[in-house]
Amino acid sequence: MAAMPRATSLLLNVAHAIDHLMLLIFATAVVAIAPEFGLSRWEDLMPYAAGAFLLFGIGSLPSGRLGDLWGRRVMMLIFFFGIGAASILASFTQSPLQLAAALVLLGAFASIYHPVGIPMLVERAERPGFVIGVNGFAGNLGIAAAAVITGALVKWVGWRAAFAVPGLVSIACGVLFAMVTPRETEPPSKRGKKAAASLSPSELARAFAVMTAAAITGSLLFNFTTNGNGPLLAERLDGIVVDPAVLGALLAGVYVIGSLAQLVVGRLIDRVALKPLYLSIVAAQVPILLLASHAQGWAFYLLLVMTMVLVFGAIPFADAMIVRYVDDRMRSRVSGMRLAVSFGVSSAAVWALGPVVKAAGFGTLLTVMAVVAAGTALVVLWLPAERRAQPVAA
Repeated sequence: MAAMPRATSLLLNVAHAIDHLMLLIFATAVVAIAPEFGLSRWEDLMPYAAGAFLLFGIGSLPSGRLGDLWGRRVMMLIFFFGIGAASILASFTQSPLQLAAALVLLGAFASIYHPVGIPMLVERAERPGFVIGVNGFAGNLGIAAAAVITGALVKWVGWRAAFAVPGLVSIACGVLFAMVTPRETEPPSKRGKKAAASLSPSELARAFAVMTAAAITGSLLFNFTTNGNGPLLAERLDGIVVDPAVLGALLAGVYVIGSLAQLVVGRLIDRVALKPLYLSIVAAQVPILLLASHAQGWAFYLLLVMTMVLVFGAIPFADAMIVRYVDDRMRSRVSGMRLAVSFGVSSAAVWALGPVVKAAGFGTLLTVMAVVAAGTALVVLWLPAERRAQPVAA
């Protein structure tokens, strides 16, 4: 296969940034939105975003199937235009229920990217681990951008602009994507590219079970942190930093530094076995989260940076396992099944975040996250050893 046009690769990475940015606008702006909708505490509004993350998860199943059967280019066009329109719609809402409905629609379109965009990006890659690492870095830059852009727009223009401006950018990217990306000659389901590693059917089922279970726990940590870090940082730096724009910049710095871990992990994935590398990263999360549960001030900020380095560093493994173990003709469907389960279950973290913090505080939440990280490590221990696929004799 010919190399993918650079403009297409760039836009696929930009799409990952847009995907995560859109999903976190609400979490970043919730403190400003709540009073306008007549709520005195942001925690009471937070559960209204749960539907977006539920659709983000369960929508991955049909999105992945359509990506393999229809083609990935057309599904990415639906992503760009759909998520942009949904975000603009959210900017016009007048009540919590209206906003929740718009966020559900946004989550449905956001579900397209991971099972479609990432397989499209790696389908011609010679070093898929590094490509996944760069893509993860781009996605996390979207998380950082959500902290900076949303914080700035909320402060100087208003929370509605925080939804409308990224929506317009996404639609513009969709127009560019349509212009620079060649039409597919056949859908992925009719291709014959084999997986890089050879596993027996039972080992493949075991690997899928591990990647799904680990993705569930990893997604729980991801949702707890990315949706809760804004209020958490404000609480732990109370009296030290109070300006929302400065807090947003500090949080963006956390995400940028954490994102660099994905570039390192991406390179390592192409060179070493997945299991020991994955296990070492998730096991290290446990003590850092326990220390963070008791820390305050700048000591907490340092631990938050370390936490996000480890949380983001674990992200590339699920996609790397799919690339290594699954044929290209069905990668979007397998990815969609895995994401539907993991993101669907982990959407409970968004629903529970506000009530848990309101009832028990962030210290308890961080302790729970340490227990979840320990569960991830136990799951990864069950991952089978891999063997490189043997070339077929001519």
